[in-house]
Amino acid sequence: MIRDYQAIQKTWFLRGKQRIIPTTGKHRGVKLLATVDYSTGKVVWQGDEQYTAVTFLSFLQKVVAHYPTGQIAIVLDNARIHHAKLLLPFLEEMNGRLELVFLPPYSPQLNLVEGLWKWLKSDVINNVFYHTVAEIRNNVQQFMDEIMKSPLSIIDRLCVRF
Repeated sequence: MIRDYQAIQKTWFLRGKQRIIPTTGKHRGVKLLATVDYSTGKVVWQGDEQYTAVTFLSFLQKVVAHYPTGQIAIVLDNARIHHAKLLLPFLEEMNGRLELVFLPPYSPQLNLVEGLWKWLKSDVINNVFYHTVAEIRNNVQQFMDEIMKSPLSIIDRLCVRF
């Protein structure tokens, strides 16, 4: 979730001149879904105002369309929507081509997408106030467009090499 208010993160300021980030006091924002392809560095993502099973199903369909052939394994946390019954017909329709792999609880360090969110927040979100959700969406889109120009930099930054 990228909210329209953010905390000050890893910044400096003159002593006695702390940076002030305004806020509306509202909890608006954009919910993001993404996959990071470990082998190519490609990112498939979408932003939405809701994070529901329907939204997640739509995202899975987008991922499958992006990879029209071969096996797909998506590593996920154990959010309730990832286990929704609504997904079962779609997963059955995939005939095993799409596998959802669930991480153990409390292990975000094992999920590449968490590194992507940290990168996004440090480059786009932290220390900035956005007046509208549209501004957030625009800057997230620009960030994603920019990093996807160099998939190898995504691998270098997010993927562990053996």
